[in-house]
Amino acid sequence: MSNLYNSSVPTYRRVLTSAIAIMEKGASYFAEQSIDPGEVIDMRLAPDMAAFPFQVNSVRHHSLGAAKGLLVGEFSPPPDIPELDYQGLLKLLTDALVELDTIDADALKAVEGNAMYFRMGDFEIPFTSENFVTSFSLPNLYFHATTLYDMLRIKGVPLGKMDFLGKMNVGLPSS
Repeated sequence: MSNLYNSSVPTYRRVLTSAIAIMEKGASYFAEQSIDPGEVIDMRLAPDMAAFPFQVNSVRHHSLGAAKGLLVGEFSPPPDIPELDYQGLLKLLTDALVELDTIDADALKAVEGNAMYFRMGDFEIPFTSENFVTSFSLPNLYFHATTLYDMLRIKGVPLGKMDFLGKMNVGLPSS
């Protein structure tokens, strides 16, 4: 059955879980190859793109932060995080996953159809809660998770599409 919780939190959880697994695979690869994982910290895919820590923080923010934003009807760009090493960034995601699991399904269902605003200074985009999830939150989450994946892939981490997809919801309806 489709509802706001089912349309958001399970996907947030799946992408967050796969981002954690990708970073763990990166940590193992870096250790095996005697590569300093700090090499990825300042990495950017292009000069005008944000560095690796921003991508990690954005995965956290567009999953846990989006779920929390739905509950209050407002979402803004991610707050700055302290300077963290690779393991600190990985912990940021694992802590977010733990906190995401505390989001109450009934509380999210209660805000279905409510107004939801993205605010950045004086700039504002109005959404319904459902439109926020489908046209803003999830696309941003996938963008930053893909960028994180791409950065590690460029550094040689042996990743594939299945690493990115993570655990898929599979099965057929019972007849």
